Amino acid sequence: MNGTGPTTRSKRKHVPSPDTEWPNKQSRHLNGRLSPSENTPDVEMGTFIDSADIPDEDVIPLYQAQPGDSAEWQAMVQKVVRNVVSIRFCQTCSFDTDAACASEATGFVVDAVKGYILTNRHVVGAGPFWGYVVFDNHEEVDAYPVYRDPVHDFGILRFDPKAINFKLLICFSVGVEIRVVGNDAGEKLSILSGVISRLDRNAPEYGEGYSDFNTCYYQANAAASGGSSGSPVVNIDGFAVALQAGGRSDGASTDYFLPLDRPLRALRCIQEGKLVERGTIQCQFLLKPFDECRRLGLTSEWEAEMRKAFPKETNLLVAEIVLPEGPAHTNIEEGDVLLKVNGEMITQFIRLDEILDSNVGKTIHFTLQRGGEDVEVDIQVGDLHEITPDRFVTVSGASFHSLSYQQARLYGVACKGVYVCEASGSFRFDSTDSGAMIQSIDQKKTPDLQTFIGVVKQIPDRKRVVVQYRHLRDLHTLHTIIVNVDRHWCTKMRLAVRNDKTGLWDFEDLADPIPQIPPVRLKGSFIQLEHTSHPAVADLVRSFVQVNCTMPLKLDGFPRNRKWGMGLVIDAEKGLVVISRAIVPYDLCDIWVTIADSIIVQAKVVFMHPLQNYAIIKYDPELVDAPVLSAKLGSDYISQGASTTFIGYNRSGRIVHAATTVTEVTAVAIPANSGAPRYRALNVDAITVDTNLSGQCGSGVLVDKDGTVQALWLTYLGERSHGSRDEEYHLGLSTPTLLPVVSQIQQGQIPKLRMLSMEFRAIAMAQARVMGVSEHWIHQVSLANKNAHQLFMVSKRTFERGNHPSVLFEGDIILTLNGKIITRVSELDIMYSHEVLDAVIVREGEELHLQVPTVSADDVETDHAISFCGAVLHAPHHAVRQQISKLHSEVYVSARSRGSPAYQYGLAPTNFITHVNGKPTPDLKSFLSEVVKIPDNTYFRLRAMTFDDVPWVVTMKKNEHYFPTMEWIKDGSEPCGWKRVTYEHDGEVHEGDPNDGMMPISEPDDQGDADEDVGI
Repeated sequence: MNGTGPTTRSKRKHVPSPDTEWPNKQSRHLNGRLSPSENTPDVEMGTFIDSADIPDEDVIPLYQAQPGDSAEWQAMVQKVVRNVVSIRFCQTCSFDTDAACASEATGFVVDAVKGYILTNRHVVGAGPFWGYVVFDNHEEVDAYPVYRDPVHDFGILRFDPKAINFKLLICFSVGVEIRVVGNDAGEKLSILSGVISRLDRNAPEYGEGYSDFNTCYYQANAAASGGSSGSPVVNIDGFAVALQAGGRSDGASTDYFLPLDRPLRALRCIQEGKLVERGTIQCQFLLKPFDECRRLGLTSEWEAEMRKAFPKETNLLVAEIVLPEGPAHTNIEEGDVLLKVNGEMITQFIRLDEILDSNVGKTIHFTLQRGGEDVEVDIQVGDLHEITPDRFVTVSGASFHSLSYQQARLYGVACKGVYVCEASGSFRFDSTDSGAMIQSIDQKKTPDLQTFIGVVKQIPDRKRVVVQYRHLRDLHTLHTIIVNVDRHWCTKMRLAVRNDKTGLWDFEDLADPIPQIPPVRLKGSFIQLEHTSHPAVADLVRSFVQVNCTMPLKLDGFPRNRKWGMGLVIDAEKGLVVISRAIVPYDLCDIWVTIADSIIVQAKVVFMHPLQNYAIIKYDPELVDAPVLSAKLGSDYISQGASTTFIGYNRSGRIVHAATTVTEVTAVAIPANSGAPRYRALNVDAITVDTNLSGQCGSGVLVDKDGTVQALWLTYLGERSHGSRDEEYHLGLSTPTLLPVVSQIQQGQIPKLRMLSMEFRAIAMAQARVMGVSEHWIHQVSLANKNAHQLFMVSKRTFERGNHPSVLFEGDIILTLNGKIITRVSELDIMYSHEVLDAVIVREGEELHLQVPTVSADDVETDHAISFCGAVLHAPHHAVRQQISKLHSEVYVSARSRGSPAYQYGLAPTNFITHVNGKPTPDLKSFLSEVVKIPDNTYFRLRAMTFDDVPWVVTMKKNEHYFPTMEWIKDGSEPCGWKRVTYEHDGEVHEGDPNDGMMPISEPDDQGDADEDVGI
């Protein structure tokens, strides 16, 4: 596959396997039940399409003989492999039962003249599809969906036959030993053998998500695996007898094939330019054997008559699921045995499908048996396409469409309502599971998609509205939440409609955003904290506020889109709040501060500390009528063994407190995240306390009896664990380190910090002595710090841009800075206010006196990013430079969206892009200049470097239709603080009111995503 790169741990480029993207598909594996019938009656197969009469000598032998294959099988496969194609595709966004993904599958040419390819419906997908096919001689051509069946697991792609250069192209015919010819397990061409064992198996159930029904499947033992979906199942004469669809994943080599009668009908309609009519009565039937039908009430007379009419049949159709409010509702009941339709005896799905498809909008007569009684009913056949969504609306970063027949059948509910297919942005609910059905928004009912659109159009930007929804897994529970409607990051409200002629989805802007309603002053009161040892401690509840932060774009390797925690008010008059950087990681975000549990106001970032894990945000105090108390920050460092009171907020947002003591004050060493570098605290002392509450709370303070805050209790984001979640640490940070920064901000100044661009770790005197520290300095350490005899060694240098000659090196031991011996981490804070430090160090056993320059912390934060082909790129952020020894370029991949070209072709987070089409791209400006020149839907080359210094080249195809190129620029003049620029297909630039594209900008990337977490 184009773009395959070197293999280097978790930072390498990654091509997702089909099994990763299709956990229930084969690629989807069976998780359901088997039909009790084991009989395999004869089935007469018809011709799929006319076979091309091609002499054997004209067929190029592309297939190498497999061991054990007969000459007949070898000759057959040589003829048919030319028609088998590998499908590489993206389902670009979540829609109906399908999540966004990038994967691969198989198909085969069924009309060489018009360019039609047959594959699975779960490959084509219900939503937007973007992909191409590769023929066996490695010719590649774009492919577009022209049909996906609403129920059965087949779809049809179209390609341009003129784009195929090789001479010979034959087509399959439909016709017991078989071969599965396809792209098995990601291989270009695999030939799997098997024997069909059953012809009357009910459609396999794949658990939640898409499943076929109302048809029978063939069963065989071919042991196909991921990537073989859509493979032709051929017999020894070269006739396609079925379509590979699924298989078991429990060790059994059992596969399930879809018969080709329904695909044949659909293909002929498409070839003739006709609509593929599909009828439904919204009732699922299952094949059940006669003995089970007898238990359901089938009389011996009817059984005898059915056996006489169909002497080889052993099953009848039995109603399994009848959807409420559908055509069959009140007419058919679960357990009814189907006998006749319009007077014709029916025992097979094929004939039932034929009758329904040819009678859309008409009334047909059913004869059934219910508990031994004959039931005669007339039912009007509905249009299956009308209950299969072909459009969705995106607003506030989320996507919605009408509930599909697939989902309704899966949960046995009425096929109506507004379904959340992409629960992100403003509508990222408490649970990340799909399946939410919107009942009302802004206290207005939304029974259908059109009503929903009309309601949302009228909601102003940033308005907090009530949303009520039910989940398909638990329709008994009505959930009520409040969301902030975002029409500033996601300005467009857009309708996407499927276009089966072009194979794309057409977009239409529905409404411009309504400006925010100016906020007004609100009144609130705080709770009272009871049973504390001192009144001043109880008053501190008036200094706590809840902070909610949502990030519309993932920057700096941060793993989540939404965080919340408790912040501490440090200046009520100015509205200043201190909060952990695990909650507010960067300033491209929306921040909402909740005061006294009753007043919600917006806030913005005013300061972010580059190393000490805290940020300071500001809200407008004029909007708050509540007795907010400015917390008093202590000026003395808390020490080990000191008594204190712990006040914290647990994960439920409840305040808890306890008298405790400080167990340890030590230099913290938060482990770096090797897979995705993100912000972490450096060169700070961490405080631990002797109470179990400290592990339960990510937010809080340590306070003395006078109500003075001695330390903040913060959440520190660490490395990713072996599971899917990131490690978090709850530790204390002494307040004296904040005082210089807070003082400057209170005076209206923006702190201009300097720093030593390196990481230090503590070393004990025994180690220091071996490394060359003299007895004189060891004695001085014992005098300077009686609690901890330690010095600090440079353990890692941060890569700095520009001409910054190295003065300190890894292994250097710091003795003094500006004449003061350094035995505590807090004493390193001297670096923040000096451009040059007078240092005495020990290097390789030798004592040196150096002038050590500090570097500015002004350019540490990301202020420019680009969204391109589903990847987020920006200059390597501080965490990257802390972990790497050399920057390969200033174009760093921070995140990517599933279902995007970046994901499909393997461009991964932590890659550096150095060239575009051979042109160097040392920075974002040069990168953007080159990529905007690339025509849409054409290939280009990227030269990249992994985090581990391994070069590789990836070829990608640009897709501006679904993934427009956007630039994000920090701009203080903009209301949001950032300006967004979109580059259209023709090179036209749009500022201020960009084309949002189809993808929600908060789409999760392959690093995973989680919902809100707690911290201060």
